[in-house]
Amino acid sequence: MTEGALLVVNADPSRPEAVRLLRELSEELGERYGEPGAGATVPERPHEPRSAFVLARMEGEAVGCGALRPYGGAEPHIAEIERMYVNPTARGRGVSRAILAKLESLAKDHGYTIIRLETGLLQPEAIHLYVKAGYTRIGRYGIYKDNTMSACFEKKLGA
Repeated sequence: MTEGALLVVNADPSRPEAVRLLRELSEELGERYGEPGAGATVPERPHEPRSAFVLARMEGEAVGCGALRPYGGAEPHIAEIERMYVNPTARGRGVSRAILAKLESLAKDHGYTIIRLETGLLQPEAIHLYVKAGYTRIGRYGIYKDNTMSACFEKKLGA
């Protein structure tokens, strides 16, 4: 890999570098929202069929992550993106866009036609990323339905 190269790859969320990034995500969410442990540390079902966990690497170091999972139930065509995170030292360098693009590509490969996601209102940079990537704001859904600090988005995937 050339110096400064960005690579987003499938990974096991239980690997130490993934656990470190997920812990950083949880700590950052805790600081932003004043709730210790605001984010879960490991994707709930990382090895479930049609799921994925990815790591972004810059110069060989894991600097970001994201997960894709089935939304579930009677809507098998919908996936949910979760655990999107980029270490502050790597922000502003296209890492989050690359992670999102990889997750969208994997979603298409798994036969999903719609992606949903939730982020918090105190994360304007995430909201900006999703809007810029073509996501549309939708009503709060599922476990976020009554969370007034949540902002939910959806994107229909093209062929």
